[in-house]
Amino acid sequence: MLHRISRLRFHLIPWLFAFCACCLLGACGDGPLVHQESFVFGTRVEVVTEGVPEAQARDAINAVLREFDRLHRTYHAWQPSPLTDLNKGLAAGKTVTVDAEMAGLVKDAQTFAERGDELFDPAVGQLIELWGFHTDTFTPRLPDPQAVARLVKANPRMSDLKIDGTRISSNNPAVALDLGGIAKGWALDRATDILHQHGIHNALINIGGNIMALGSKGKQPWTVGIQHPRKSGAIATLALYDGEAIGTSGDYQRFFEINGLRYCHLIDPRTGAPAQHTQAVTILVTPRPNAGMLSDAASKPIFLSPGNWREMARRFNIAHVMRVDAKGRIAVTADMRARLRWAEGEKPDEVVQ
Repeated sequence: MLHRISRLRFHLIPWLFAFCACCLLGACGDGPLVHQESFVFGTRVEVVTEGVPEAQARDAINAVLREFDRLHRTYHAWQPSPLTDLNKGLAAGKTVTVDAEMAGLVKDAQTFAERGDELFDPAVGQLIELWGFHTDTFTPRLPDPQAVARLVKANPRMSDLKIDGTRISSNNPAVALDLGGIAKGWALDRATDILHQHGIHNALINIGGNIMALGSKGKQPWTVGIQHPRKSGAIATLALYDGEAIGTSGDYQRFFEINGLRYCHLIDPRTGAPAQHTQAVTILVTPRPNAGMLSDAASKPIFLSPGNWREMARRFNIAHVMRVDAKGRIAVTADMRARLRWAEGEKPDEVVQ
């Protein structure tokens, strides 16, 4: 067998373009640009602020990074954490009491799952483990097909959960929560609140390509690049305005290849197998409550819906979508086309309303 593996191929292009755009446009701002990086949630994160004294910016950014560390420890799906304690209790058929924060996040995940026909399904933690994507150092291997079939038949879903205040139970012992498909977006919203509390209203927050823009960079909007799923450069650039968030789901972030077939971490709960019909989906969420969380959660069911991706986006009230299919063909909504600036040699193959 020929094996190829990408453990954590990050959204380097959004990160680089966000940072480079800040540097190149720095002279246009009203105050210093302050930039700080860290490594959380298994990916690179960065926060850039503009227009406030460096000491104030550093205090705010450090508070954000401390919160990211806390969220990482609390909601880690395979290292000992309050989330793994919850999963152990659910597997044993117990009702587990959690804190109000976790109950709220699980409830939000349940709501997003229902809206997306359970294609966004954080309850499939056991499937993620079977495919080996539950660690940072996974190895390329195919799971036992009978074990996959048993889990597909068990059909763990977020709707199997009963949430009563802070008490959570499940009528399906196959449910194992992995909140990685929503946690980064939720962290963007938390970072937004923290920055505002520290008097920061112009900033760019990037968690592995899930990005939130606050205010502007002087008189210019924040500008980011969108990773091409099969090339080293950007497919397009995008200006972001106050309160806007972007989220991308791609088959190039965590994947392995066996005998020329790519298996990514985006698993279709209907088949129990990684999706192979889509290379990438990027969505832009216009300003609204929980924009960060929506940008993270909604990209998954759109990615997993090759035949009706546009209708799936409408369910989440998302008008700006770019999709790259398995053959590399690019489809965009008309609203997204109006916002993108294409890299040289790139253009959409299809524009839909």
